[in-house]
Amino acid sequence: MVTDERHPPAEATELEEAFPVSYSIFAMARTHRALAGAELAQLGLFPNQEIMLIQLAASDGLSQKTLAETLNVNHATVAKTVGRMEKVGLVERRVSERDRRISLVYLTPAGRALHERVIAIWRHLEELTAGDLTEAERNAFLRAAGKIRLTMSRGAAERAADSTSVVA
Repeated sequence: MVTDERHPPAEATELEEAFPVSYSIFAMARTHRALAGAELAQLGLFPNQEIMLIQLAASDGLSQKTLAETLNVNHATVAKTVGRMEKVGLVERRVSERDRRISLVYLTPAGRALHERVIAIWRHLEELTAGDLTEAERNAFLRAAGKIRLTMSRGAAERAADSTSVVA
């Protein structure tokens, strides 16, 4: 880390002390993404592409709109991810036979072949992430994380509703 006496390295101490739960979520997510990114890069994947690959392996032939809703991302993110994956031959778009305006995303044989390797990476990530937790600690973490996700989802839904309501 490069430091300068006039500008010491920015420590997150203030954030960590003032907002311990939010900072912990941020720090864990950043670390998890870095670990996942390093492993996924060995397969030629970027983080989050594996999530789409897993989703398509479970339910192939989804519209980009459905992928965005399922993965909880915006349409632009899905379009960019599909484009990158299509460019390297992992997915293909096909026009829907029921509605020619919609294109559906399918795994190619190359994309399907990566599925088990991606699952193996996630299995390894799970061990790195939670391997030192007791069963009780793991269960407590999952309960707390589920509660936090639900609370955050409700907050996001309320903000979305507020932003679409007309203010007189």
